[in-house]
Amino acid sequence: MAYTSQTSHRAALLVTSVAVLGLLTACGDGSGVRSGPQQVTGTAADATGGGPTAADTAADGTTAQSPAGEPPAGEPSSLPASDGAAGTGATPAAGGTRCHTSELSASVGRNNPGAGQENFPVVLTNESARTCTVRGYPGAAFVNASGGRLGPDPIRSSGTPTTVTLKPGRSAWAGLTFSNPEISGARTATPAALLITPPDERDQLKVAWTAGAVPVSGNASAVLLTVLAPGNGA
Repeated sequence: MAYTSQTSHRAALLVTSVAVLGLLTACGDGSGVRSGPQQVTGTAADATGGGPTAADTAADGTTAQSPAGEPPAGEPSSLPASDGAAGTGATPAAGGTRCHTSELSASVGRNNPGAGQENFPVVLTNESARTCTVRGYPGAAFVNASGGRLGPDPIRSSGTPTTVTLKPGRSAWAGLTFSNPEISGARTATPAALLITPPDERDQLKVAWTAGAVPVSGNASAVLLTVLAPGNGA
């Protein structure tokens, strides 16, 4: 009788152990991973939007890795586009066709007087074999035979600068204007030359001045320059 009771007790313990084992199997193994596959609909992404996308996942289900320093496929790069200059990231300058002093010659055209004004075209001509451009105002200064300045530099008159394209042999001109000293009463001097500086250049071109006295001080002594325009001003 005691043997039967002990056998029954062991049987009860075995049943209880199986039940507990089944419960643990159904609930998990304590690691938080469910035993059975879970199926959901829709597309998953993490809260930052940085999770792998379908384009990042290989056919075997592994996530594709981008090389160090490069963004994942399908995302824009933060690096600037190459411009041919390492490390600059700058956009190449448009054209790069400015006329340099060494490519130009200068001259002063015939006076075209009117209403008490003296008007001379200052002409720049492209002597090079390439097409180049000028834009804006030239610089100008009257000098004596020793190279000393006579009077203040000409003043820029109002105008809208435009880019003038000069093919080989073509010219651009700017107007050099001042009041007739005999009318204005300004003090005068007779220059030996006019120094002309092309726009955005430092080197000058020297042109002999043969048009007589120019105002250098006093009333109405200002000399004006206009913006460069196509042609020779004739």
